[in-house]
Amino acid sequence: MDQVFARPGMVDPDRLKELSRKSDLHGWLQVISHFGAIGVTGFLLHASLGSFWVVPAFICHGILINFLYAGEHELSHATVFKSPWLNEWFGRLIGALVLHPRDFDQIQHFAHHRFTQTWRADGELYRPHYTLKSYLMTMTGLWVVRRVPRSIVMSAFGKVDVPYVRGKNRDRVVREARGLLALYAAVIVVSLALHSWAALLYWFAPLVLTKWGHQTQNLIEHLGMPHNGNIFENTRSTKTNAFMRWLCWNMQYHTAHHAYPAVPFHNLKQLHQEAFTANGLKPATLTWSGFHIAVIRALREKPESEQPDDKVWVGQGLTRLDTGAPVSAQASPAVA
Repeated sequence: MDQVFARPGMVDPDRLKELSRKSDLHGWLQVISHFGAIGVTGFLLHASLGSFWVVPAFICHGILINFLYAGEHELSHATVFKSPWLNEWFGRLIGALVLHPRDFDQIQHFAHHRFTQTWRADGELYRPHYTLKSYLMTMTGLWVVRRVPRSIVMSAFGKVDVPYVRGKNRDRVVREARGLLALYAAVIVVSLALHSWAALLYWFAPLVLTKWGHQTQNLIEHLGMPHNGNIFENTRSTKTNAFMRWLCWNMQYHTAHHAYPAVPFHNLKQLHQEAFTANGLKPATLTWSGFHIAVIRALREKPESEQPDDKVWVGQGLTRLDTGAPVSAQASPAVA
């Protein structure tokens, strides 16, 4: 996705070209380190079976697997490697592992970028409004067990009923779903033939039972922001530490990513500084705990359907760095 969703003048065009350059070195370092960490936690999980230490090993292993989705996201944008086929096939591998088909994800996610925070048109906002109960259920991640397999099965039978998947894209989604069903069936057959619990113990159970870890990041990026087309008003960044930025492939710089989706993950921190900090601006930003506490408080008072669509109802929006005063993205000289 090469579109720019920021206003002209935020970043010099020549500088933007530099920041948009892909790097195989950064891509391989991120891929190898993430899969390597999963290998380490998998070994620790195996070594700790039968002891108390199996619990933290299981949790760490599952969270690392879940956050592979951050890699799938970047691979869908084709910004991890210079080679298109590497971006595609690593995306397919990760999509199979996290039960999130790559082609469907790419189609859904590009709709999300083009129609961010527009109900039903935004591929990731094609859902009912949250109540406190449904939000907490979503946070557990246990819906994966029911909704995701059902979605893949329905797609395999040609039943793709979402408005952002049409024509040739629909055919892609159907073929992909059928291939994944065959793959998962093969895993089950081999596991039964070998009387092995490995796939369940080291993959499926950790993935499902620690989905809540990934949800802490997944929900913070747009929930509680206005439903309009302005990236500086409808997208939130996350304040966190270096380890979590590595784990999320720098997706915490989410406003910068939405403004310039062609910029690779390894340059998002620099992009954030040049697009916002250098202009004296701070995008909507919350910590993970601060966000979820604020959402729970808001939903205890009234459901999402009764919250305002035209303004922030969780945290603050765009502000000035020096004073912390709110800024209208349309009126600010820095983004005009």
